[in-house]
Amino acid sequence: MKKAIVIGATSGIGRELAKVLSENQYDLGLSGRRTNLLETLQTEIPDKTIVKFMDVSQTEEASKTLKELISEMGGADLIVLCSGTGHANTDLDWSITKETIDVNVYGFTALANVATNYFIAQGKGHLVGISSVAAIRGHSSAPSYNASKAFQSNYLEGIRHKVRKLGQPIIVTDIQPGFVDTAMAKGPGIFWVAPARKAAIQIYKVIKKKKKHAYITKRWRLIAWLSKVLPDFIYNKI
Repeated sequence: MKKAIVIGATSGIGRELAKVLSENQYDLGLSGRRTNLLETLQTEIPDKTIVKFMDVSQTEEASKTLKELISEMGGADLIVLCSGTGHANTDLDWSITKETIDVNVYGFTALANVATNYFIAQGKGHLVGISSVAAIRGHSSAPSYNASKAFQSNYLEGIRHKVRKLGQPIIVTDIQPGFVDTAMAKGPGIFWVAPARKAAIQIYKVIKKKKKHAYITKRWRLIAWLSKVLPDFIYNKI
């Protein structure tokens, strides 16, 4: 059996991806803050599953927990970083900004470091980070969220560059979803909202093909392209 760890498996994309991986013969290690939801998910997955509490914003403890999870599973072939937070913040509320940075930047980086160092020592592996289409450009509705997702995408690219220089068969995948039907997809103006199950199935196909990048769902490639080419005088009106 292949072995995968999904960090942020309590709901949304992480939860559905855990189910899809189980359906495709993966033993699973699952983490998140709401252990009751992890335990419920554990009962829905027939294969070997280990669950652990993890608060990604507490980087030292989270890093230790990931190392423990890898050890208890007897290794890992795939580690998926799904944990994230995001809120509209037009008033630049510092508490929201700090939470976003603590989770999406500090937490993400700490766990990506643990995963990468483990795969380098092992000589192989697959790291997947769930960033966002929001990484492409900044926006007034959630400045810190967009910036944090840009950081994640850039960091993953840096890790990919590093392992290629090492010549090791380590895959680094950046998944950039648009709107998915999760608690984070809220507020006016959302569109093309994909069911979490559909997003998870598409993500699994990307993982299976060992691609370095994908927009989820596929139609969000159009929005990504438009975001990149729109001149400022038009983008600033959005």
